[in-house]
Amino acid sequence: MSLHDENIPYKNQDTHDVDRQYRKGGTMLSVIGSCSTKGVEGYLVQVEVDVSSGLPGFYICGLPDAAVKEAKDRVRAAIKNSGYKFPLQRITVNLAPADIKKEGSHFDLPIALGILAATEQAPIEALMNTYFVGELSLKGDLRKANGILPMALSLKENAGDSTLVVPRDNGPEASLVQDLKIIPTQSLGELVRFFKGEEDLKSEDGALNLEKYFSDHAAGSVPDMIDVKGQEGAKRALEIAAAGGHNILMMGSPGSGKTMLARRLPGILPPMAMEEIFESTKIYSVAGILDYDTPLVVERPFRAPHHTASAASIIGGGQIPKPGEVSLSNNGVLFLDEFPEFRRDVIEALRQPLEEKNITIARAAATLTFPANFIFAAAMNPCPCGFLNDEKTECLCTPFQIQRYKNKISGPILDRIDIHIHVPRLNYTDISESRTGENSATIKKRVLHARE
Repeated sequence: MSLHDENIPYKNQDTHDVDRQYRKGGTMLSVIGSCSTKGVEGYLVQVEVDVSSGLPGFYICGLPDAAVKEAKDRVRAAIKNSGYKFPLQRITVNLAPADIKKEGSHFDLPIALGILAATEQAPIEALMNTYFVGELSLKGDLRKANGILPMALSLKENAGDSTLVVPRDNGPEASLVQDLKIIPTQSLGELVRFFKGEEDLKSEDGALNLEKYFSDHAAGSVPDMIDVKGQEGAKRALEIAAAGGHNILMMGSPGSGKTMLARRLPGILPPMAMEEIFESTKIYSVAGILDYDTPLVVERPFRAPHHTASAASIIGGGQIPKPGEVSLSNNGVLFLDEFPEFRRDVIEALRQPLEEKNITIARAAATLTFPANFIFAAAMNPCPCGFLNDEKTECLCTPFQIQRYKNKISGPILDRIDIHIHVPRLNYTDISESRTGENSATIKKRVLHARE
């Protein structure tokens, strides 16, 4: 919308005339639609831009974080380098609702358009019923933003007949939302020329063919269980874990194949339902780890963080909480190799997600709950040297060392792991056998039958 001072004529004036009228006391307000995320859910934001007479200044209010405050410099340079005039007046930007902390650089585009609309360098009427998201470079080009999918889903739910303008690199992700008009664009100048009718931009309306996408990205990158020689008992335990959604702890000497087995667990899990696919994709989108070529998570996630990972990286954290490994493995498998080597606070932080299948992170800025419905798989040695009860190598650990090593895993954590198995090392004869075991597809059929 556009509000003019009634005493000042704005029509048929060039930019310099408008600026002179501003300095005489004129004011103009523009309101641009945008979106943001809170946790893994999106919500709508109104970017209100007021350009008025007074000492030149650029102010942003509405609980912006550092990235939003830095938008002032990016927007100023992007407007100038796109061939438009940046007003030397008092500019006030309000991000409503003002009681929610705003973060991210994706407000650059709506702020820039608000300034151009308020100074009549962009047609305000053409921007109505359209929402804008994107980070601006100093040149005026648009860069990829995080969280586009939850934003698009929120826009469809709350304003389904609207249009969403996104950076070109976010086009495939935004087009996952069916029946929502998407306009991918490359730069600020290109977008303004489009709304002036000087240039055409191709719009997309739920353009991604999901069936074709599934066929093009069929499971093939997941390791197959047929690669594992022997270990029939461990394979059977993994099949039971997959069928019942049970957590599993594998204990055995180094080189027994614990990690190899765990990496093949996602391949015997049932295919993801559409609801699970969108849930996992939203989490990956917010975390900023979606690829341009693969904007949809169609395979069960498998996350295997290093044992030096911090509690914040595992469960999520930050001033405004972001999803951690327990959420990134949602609907998939979280594998912790060398389990006792993780920090004690990291191990104990797993209590809530293992029990409740979600994780609540409380910070001063916000308290958010992220999904964490995963199968937990852990691997560990039976003792510090790793050769307790090994048939070939003698264990050098004392009983005290063995007990102290096992005590790193507390009772409440062990109680939340349903299946505990021993994975012995195979001898040369077992490994060199030409006989092969079952492949993942065969085991998956039994898992699907068990879940029916």
